[in-house]
Amino acid sequence: MKKIVIIQLFLLVSVWGFAEIKQYNVTNWGIIGDSKTLNTEALQAIIDKVSFEKGGQVVFPKGIYLTGSLRLKSNVHLYFEKEAVLLGSTNLYDYEEVQMPGRPTQGDRDDNSQMALLVAYKAKNFSISGKGRIDGQGRALALNIDSLHHIGEQIDPKYNVKRMRPHETARPKLFRFSMCENIMITGLELQNSACWGLSFELCHNLKIDHIKVLNRAYWNNDGMDITDCQNVSVTNCNVNSADDGICLKSYYPDFANDSIYIANCTIRTSASAVKFGTASYGGFKNVKIENVKVYDTFRSAIAIESVDGGDIENIEVSNVIAENTGNPIFIRLGHRAGEKPGTIKNIYIHDMKCQVPFGRPDTDYDMRGPAVSFFHNPLPSPIAGIPGHNIENVRIENVEISYPGRASKGMAYVPLSRLEQVPEKIRDYPEFSMFYELPSWAFYVRHVKNISFKNVTLKLDDSDFRPAFVFDEVEGIEMNEVNLPAEMKGQLVFKNAEDRKLDSQLDKQELEIN
Repeated sequence: MKKIVIIQLFLLVSVWGFAEIKQYNVTNWGIIGDSKTLNTEALQAIIDKVSFEKGGQVVFPKGIYLTGSLRLKSNVHLYFEKEAVLLGSTNLYDYEEVQMPGRPTQGDRDDNSQMALLVAYKAKNFSISGKGRIDGQGRALALNIDSLHHIGEQIDPKYNVKRMRPHETARPKLFRFSMCENIMITGLELQNSACWGLSFELCHNLKIDHIKVLNRAYWNNDGMDITDCQNVSVTNCNVNSADDGICLKSYYPDFANDSIYIANCTIRTSASAVKFGTASYGGFKNVKIENVKVYDTFRSAIAIESVDGGDIENIEVSNVIAENTGNPIFIRLGHRAGEKPGTIKNIYIHDMKCQVPFGRPDTDYDMRGPAVSFFHNPLPSPIAGIPGHNIENVRIENVEISYPGRASKGMAYVPLSRLEQVPEKIRDYPEFSMFYELPSWAFYVRHVKNISFKNVTLKLDDSDFRPAFVFDEVEGIEMNEVNLPAEMKGQLVFKNAEDRKLDSQLDKQELEIN
């Protein structure tokens, strides 16, 4: 495994320390914090002035400041004092679709807009910090957008009739920053977007620290989305989102997320906690994730997906605790888009403890993840490539996972004699439930080259008729100190699996399928 190097952010005192920065108190410039007065034009005028004068700190004292879209500029630092709230308007007409010429051509899938409460394009050396709150009032805003569509005033051509909601491109995000450099976001509570929460693309030197993201106002409420950025640090954050918590995306074939560090975060979500994809045109490399707590999460604790031709390599995940989480690990190489499939290689997951429940982890949520349309038993962790394109070099070490068991052949059943029954789903949307019922209870491994399990403990809360592992079309398997329920035999199933190295305690667990 190539050593992952995370470049330290270059934080000058003159940029971040504020010691030499002039302060502008917004109340001295006609800004009214009464939650009713729309301050968009006046606030934008201050931001423009401060940037023109080579920078300064725009201070929001206690108050509730209503605004529409604001465009952030270079060398402008927004600071929110305790009990200061920047409140997003619920009127769609107060939001601007910012033009961003010069952005590279992206892949075919465009679920992005350039509309947000705070927008930045090619801005440098700016920050958003303090002890206050930014609230997008996303549910009210989204419902107003929905009403405008139905009365014919603002038709959304991509309106989702089945799910009865406007498309992502019709709903403003909380933040939308593109092609920016030297950004710091720290200390704030950020909440209630009408769409994705914090969206960053093609940015360099981004530091996010000690923020709380509560984004459960409406559908597609990701916590934060980091797209094709370089040198990013996300630390000490608490994310509670209706959709993916911290999501790395790649929309641009000639770009990638590179040198990303995520640490000391707590995540609760109706989707996946930390996810690579789904958009995966360019790729992801040199990513380190550590000391993450996941709880009450509907889908995967860690999801690593390349389905649009992007390359994923040199990923390290460690010290993850996932409680009441639908799936511990999902690694998927597919071919939904792109001229050819991408690659996934050099994945190191270690020191992880996960508990998977029998029922839905998000039962108590007001906005629950969409239920699947088929019957199934509790699903294992899939690690699956496609024919002719293997996932390569996966190491899983020092991992303990508790599964619920209680599988029933009456609910769903894939006999070991019919492993070919598991569909390939080469071009499908990637999700740990995408293969329907699976023939194992812990790990399902297919189209993989070189995978190792070391010091892995797998537990069952109740009995399960399926084996713990199924390896199908796998080359290079190494298993050491894999601890399984003592009374169970035949827990390792191999079909077309070559070059196996198993320690002696697993000899009685092998079952070869022709």
